Amino acid sequence: MVPPLVCIVSEQSPSGPAPRVARALDALRPVTLERGAVPHAEGSCLVSFGNTRVLCAASIEDGVPGWRRGRGLGWLTAEYAMLPRATKTRTSRERSQLGGRTQEIQRLIGRSVRAMLDDFAFGEFTVRIDCDVLQADGGTRTAAITGAAVAVVDAFDWLVRTERAAVSPVRRRVAAVSVGVIDGEPRLDLDYEEDVRAAVDMNVVMCTDGRYVEVQGTGEQTTFARRELDALLDLAEQGIRSLQAAQATVLASRG
Repeated sequence: MVPPLVCIVSEQSPSGPAPRVARALDALRPVTLERGAVPHAEGSCLVSFGNTRVLCAASIEDGVPGWRRGRGLGWLTAEYAMLPRATKTRTSRERSQLGGRTQEIQRLIGRSVRAMLDDFAFGEFTVRIDCDVLQADGGTRTAAITGAAVAVVDAFDWLVRTERAAVSPVRRRVAAVSVGVIDGEPRLDLDYEEDVRAAVDMNVVMCTDGRYVEVQGTGEQTTFARRELDALLDLAEQGIRSLQAAQATVLASRG
């Protein structure tokens, strides 16, 4: 396993919720990526977007789902959960049945990380990504995707290093960020208080090659025009490029 390596894009309080500070409309919240945060996992990353913290772990398991057996192909899937006190008031654990929001988010994470691969010809292994929200303050799904991408790179590198696969199937990385319209102005990387005020809310997932995986946009309180959509996408791309640069920095710091 890789030792913990930290890429700090900007400063963050070392413990407890960081106080909210004024930032430009086009500025990300303080971001950290701590690679190798779970020693027993084949790949892992603890990611923070401001006060949102998500622990992402990628595990490699022998075998694939029944519908995929016998073809020499692997599979990659994701699970997402929020700890009971990740929010201001306790939420119950989803034990017997996942809620609709949880299912939606974990499917989004799965689609996003699968976009990092051109194919699944890495043998009959399942890469399972667990994204657990330790603290929620808006943007948990975008943080999870950004951290999961780092964990997936390391998991496949482990597969190659241990000679279970000849080469890593990773061809690109993904990162994600939220954008929205608040008080008539586009804003990047919404925290919870900004998200609930947003007239328009959008999550954007993009690859390092510039292509989109997903754009989830909703007029929460009003409709929006094409020019506003274009402005939000431009703002999201700017933020995602910064996140991708942070990913590259932490992945280049090999232990």
